[in-house]
Amino acid sequence: MATQPVDEKLKVSAEHAKEAAEQTQEAAESTQEAAEHTQTAAKTTAKATVQLKDSADRRTELAANRTVFAAERTYAAWVRTGLAALASGIGAQKLLAGVVPDWMILSTGSVLILFSAFCFAAAVWRQVFTGSQPPHPDVQRLPPFLLVLFNGFLALVSLAALFGLWFGQTGGS
Repeated sequence: MATQPVDEKLKVSAEHAKEAAEQTQEAAESTQEAAEHTQTAAKTTAKATVQLKDSADRRTELAANRTVFAAERTYAAWVRTGLAALASGIGAQKLLAGVVPDWMILSTGSVLILFSAFCFAAAVWRQVFTGSQPPHPDVQRLPPFLLVLFNGFLALVSLAALFGLWFGQTGGS
Protein backbone atom coordinates (compact mmCIF):
# COMPACT_ATOMS: atom_id res chain seq x y z
CA MET A 1 0.00 0.00 0.00
CA ALA A 2 2.79 2.31 0.73
CA THR A 3 4.15 1.88 -2.76
CA GLN A 4 1.00 3.10 -4.47
CA PRO A 5 1.22 6.69 -3.17
CA VAL A 6 4.95 6.73 -3.83
CA ASP A 7 4.42 5.54 -7.40
CA GLU A 8 1.69 8.15 -7.79
CA LYS A 9 4.01 10.82 -6.49
CA LEU A 10 6.73 9.66 -8.80
CA LYS A 11 4.34 9.85 -11.77
CA VAL A 12 3.20 13.32 -10.80
CA SER A 13 6.78 14.36 -10.21
CA ALA A 14 7.82 12.93 -13.59
CA GLU A 15 4.98 14.82 -15.30
CA HIS A 16 6.05 18.02 -13.56
CA ALA A 17 9.63 17.40 -14.62
CA LYS A 18 8.47 16.76 -18.19
CA GLU A 19 6.38 19.97 -18.20
CA ALA A 20 9.31 21.87 -16.72
CA ALA A 21 11.61 20.46 -19.41
CA GLU A 22 9.14 21.50 -22.13
CA GLN A 23 8.84 25.00 -20.64
CA THR A 24 12.61 25.21 -20.39
CA GLN A 25 12.91 24.13 -24.02
CA GLU A 26 10.33 26.77 -25.08
CA ALA A 27 12.17 29.41 -23.06
CA ALA A 28 15.47 28.41 -24.66
CA GLU A 29 13.93 28.69 -28.14
CA SER A 30 12.40 32.06 -27.26
CA THR A 31 15.76 33.26 -25.91
CA GLN A 32 17.47 32.05 -29.09
CA GLU A 33 14.97 34.03 -31.22
CA ALA A 34 15.47 37.11 -29.06
CA ALA A 35 19.23 36.77 -29.39
CA GLU A 36 18.92 36.56 -33.18
CA HIS A 37 16.67 39.65 -33.23
CA THR A 38 19.12 41.50 -30.99
CA GLN A 39 22.03 40.51 -33.20
CA THR A 40 20.15 41.66 -36.31
CA ALA A 41 19.25 44.95 -34.61
CA ALA A 42 22.87 45.43 -33.54
CA LYS A 43 24.07 44.91 -37.12
CA THR A 44 21.46 47.36 -38.43
CA THR A 45 22.49 49.92 -35.81
CA ALA A 46 26.15 49.47 -36.68
CA LYS A 47 25.41 49.99 -40.38
CA ALA A 48 23.34 53.08 -39.61
CA THR A 49 26.15 54.47 -37.45
CA VAL A 50 28.68 53.95 -40.25
CA GLN A 51 26.31 55.61 -42.74
CA LEU A 52 25.79 58.56 -40.38
CA LYS A 53 29.53 58.91 -39.91
CA ASP A 54 30.09 58.78 -43.67
CA SER A 55 27.31 61.29 -44.18
CA ALA A 56 28.76 63.64 -41.53
CA ASP A 57 32.23 63.37 -43.09
CA ARG A 58 30.81 64.22 -46.52
CA ARG A 59 28.90 67.20 -45.13
CA THR A 60 32.13 68.42 -43.55
CA GLU A 61 33.98 68.09 -46.87
CA LEU A 62 31.22 69.96 -48.71
CA ALA A 63 31.29 72.71 -46.09
CA ALA A 64 35.06 72.99 -46.56
CA ASN A 65 34.52 73.31 -50.33
CA ARG A 66 31.98 76.08 -49.77
CA THR A 67 34.48 77.86 -47.52
CA VAL A 68 37.15 77.77 -50.24
CA PHE A 69 34.71 79.10 -52.85
CA ALA A 70 33.54 81.86 -50.50
CA ALA A 71 37.17 82.91 -49.96
CA GLU A 72 37.67 83.06 -53.73
CA ARG A 73 34.54 85.20 -54.14
CA THR A 74 35.87 87.54 -51.45
CA TYR A 75 39.22 87.74 -53.26
CA ALA A 76 37.45 88.56 -56.52
CA ALA A 77 35.40 91.27 -54.79
CA TRP A 78 38.57 92.93 -53.43
CA VAL A 79 40.19 92.89 -56.86
CA ARG A 80 37.02 94.18 -58.54
CA THR A 81 36.77 97.00 -55.99
CA GLY A 82 40.44 97.85 -56.53
CA LEU A 83 40.02 97.99 -60.30
CA ALA A 84 36.95 100.22 -59.97
CA ALA A 85 38.83 102.55 -57.60
CA LEU A 86 41.82 102.66 -59.97
CA ALA A 87 39.60 103.54 -62.93
CA SER A 88 37.79 106.17 -60.88
CA GLY A 89 41.06 107.70 -59.71
CA ILE A 90 42.41 107.90 -63.24
CA GLY A 91 39.12 109.22 -64.61
CA ALA A 92 38.76 111.84 -61.88
CA GLN A 93 41.25 114.15 -63.63
CA LYS A 94 39.29 114.27 -66.89
CA LEU A 95 35.86 114.15 -65.29
CA LEU A 96 36.39 116.87 -62.69
CA ALA A 97 38.55 119.23 -64.78
CA GLY A 98 36.96 122.67 -64.84
CA VAL A 99 34.37 121.68 -62.22
CA VAL A 100 36.40 121.73 -59.00
CA PRO A 101 39.80 123.20 -58.11
CA ASP A 102 42.94 121.33 -59.22
CA TRP A 103 44.01 120.46 -55.65
CA MET A 104 40.64 118.70 -55.13
CA ILE A 105 41.06 116.75 -58.37
CA LEU A 106 44.56 115.72 -57.33
CA SER A 107 43.51 114.69 -53.81
CA THR A 108 40.40 112.80 -54.99
CA GLY A 109 42.33 110.91 -57.66
CA SER A 110 45.17 110.18 -55.20
CA VAL A 111 42.83 108.80 -52.54
CA LEU A 112 41.03 106.59 -55.06
CA ILE A 113 44.27 105.27 -56.53
CA LEU A 114 45.79 104.63 -53.08
CA PHE A 115 42.59 102.85 -52.11
CA SER A 116 42.94 100.64 -55.19
CA ALA A 117 46.47 99.66 -54.12
CA PHE A 118 45.13 98.90 -50.63
CA CYS A 119 42.40 96.68 -52.13
CA PHE A 120 44.94 94.72 -54.15
CA ALA A 121 47.06 94.13 -51.04
CA ALA A 122 44.03 93.26 -48.90
CA ALA A 123 42.84 90.76 -51.50
CA VAL A 124 46.07 88.79 -51.24
CA TRP A 125 46.21 89.14 -47.46
CA ARG A 126 42.67 87.83 -47.01
CA GLN A 127 43.19 84.93 -49.41
CA VAL A 128 46.60 83.78 -48.17
CA PHE A 129 46.18 84.32 -44.42
CA THR A 130 42.79 82.73 -43.81
CA GLY A 131 43.31 81.82 -40.15
CA SER A 132 42.34 78.21 -39.52
CA GLN A 133 42.31 75.96 -42.56
CA PRO A 134 39.08 74.23 -43.57
CA PRO A 135 39.13 70.46 -43.03
CA HIS A 136 40.41 68.85 -46.24
CA PRO A 137 38.32 70.30 -49.07
CA ASP A 138 37.96 68.44 -52.35
CA VAL A 139 38.78 71.57 -54.37
CA GLN A 140 42.22 73.11 -54.72
CA ARG A 141 42.92 76.62 -53.45
CA LEU A 142 44.43 79.21 -55.78
CA PRO A 143 48.25 79.12 -55.56
CA PRO A 144 49.40 82.01 -53.33
CA PHE A 145 52.39 82.89 -55.53
CA LEU A 146 50.03 83.62 -58.46
CA LEU A 147 47.93 85.88 -56.27
CA VAL A 148 50.98 87.79 -55.05
CA LEU A 149 52.33 88.09 -58.60
CA PHE A 150 49.05 89.25 -60.13
CA ASN A 151 48.09 91.65 -57.36
CA GLY A 152 51.66 92.94 -57.07
CA PHE A 153 51.49 93.90 -60.73
CA LEU A 154 48.13 95.63 -60.20
CA ALA A 155 49.56 97.53 -57.20
CA LEU A 156 52.49 98.69 -59.38
CA VAL A 157 50.00 99.87 -62.00
CA SER A 158 48.22 101.82 -59.25
CA LEU A 159 51.46 103.46 -58.13
CA ALA A 160 52.36 104.33 -61.73
CA ALA A 161 48.90 105.88 -62.18
CA LEU A 162 49.42 107.86 -58.97
CA PHE A 163 52.76 109.24 -60.19
CA GLY A 164 51.17 110.02 -63.55
CA LEU A 165 48.39 111.90 -61.79
CA TRP A 166 50.85 113.87 -59.63
CA PHE A 167 53.42 114.67 -62.30
CA GLY A 168 51.22 114.71 -65.40
CA GLN A 169 53.28 112.09 -67.24
CA THR A 170 51.54 109.07 -68.74
CA GLY A 171 52.74 106.30 -70.99
CA GLY A 172 49.92 106.92 -73.46
CA SER A 173 49.80 109.42 -76.33
